[in-house]
Amino acid sequence: MPGSRDDRRDRIADRAAEVYRISEKLLTRLSRKTRSDGLISVARLPEWRPHTFRFTSRSLVLVADGVEYAGNLGTLIRTADAADADCLVLTSRRARPTHPAVYSASRGTVLSTPIVEFDDIPAAAAWLRSHRFRVHLADPAAAGTYRVPQYDGPTAFVVGSEGSGLSRAWHDEGFDAVSIPMLGRADSLNVALSAGILLFEARARKEGW
Repeated sequence: MPGSRDDRRDRIADRAAEVYRISEKLLTRLSRKTRSDGLISVARLPEWRPHTFRFTSRSLVLVADGVEYAGNLGTLIRTADAADADCLVLTSRRARPTHPAVYSASRGTVLSTPIVEFDDIPAAAAWLRSHRFRVHLADPAAAGTYRVPQYDGPTAFVVGSEGSGLSRAWHDEGFDAVSIPMLGRADSLNVALSAGILLFEARARKEGW
C-alpha cells in the first residue's frame, strides 16, 4: 500500500547512484540490526577543513579529547547537532567516526555534522584562539561551575575520555575549567551527558532563552 516500508525503500533506492540486490543471508551478515529495514547504504563521510569555517559570537564548538567508545562519540555528534554547534573537534582520537556504532548512536548526524580532527592539542588550541574562542575545559575538579561564565562570544567546551578525563596538554594551554556539580554519590557524568548540559547552557545564554 502507499507509504508502506517497501514503498519507502523503493523511493530511497531510486535516489542512489548504484543499487544492488543481495541475499537475505548476506543482508543479515552486513546489518548490525536485529530487524533490518531491508536497505544498507554505503556513504562517504564529508571532509571538513579547519580553514573553511567562519564563526560569530553565536558560534559554539565541542571538542572531544581522547574519547574511547564509538557509541559515546556518536552521541556526542548527535548532541552537537541538537545544540546547533558549528562543529565537533577531535583530538587524541581513539574511536573512529566511520565505526558503525558512531552512525547508529548519532542517528545519522555524523553525515551532516562538521567534524574536524587535529594531529595534536596545541594545534587545536591555536585554531580556537585564532578565532577568538573562549575555551572551557570540562573538569569535575574545577572550582567554578558551568553556570558562572556568560558565554557571550564564540564558545568552546572540551570534554575528555571516559577513563582518564582530559589530556594534560589541554590543561597546559591555560584555559579556564568548569564543573558540573555532583550532588549524589557518583563523581562524574557520562561524557555525552556532560557535553549536553554544557552546550545547551551556552546555547540558552546566547539565544536568550
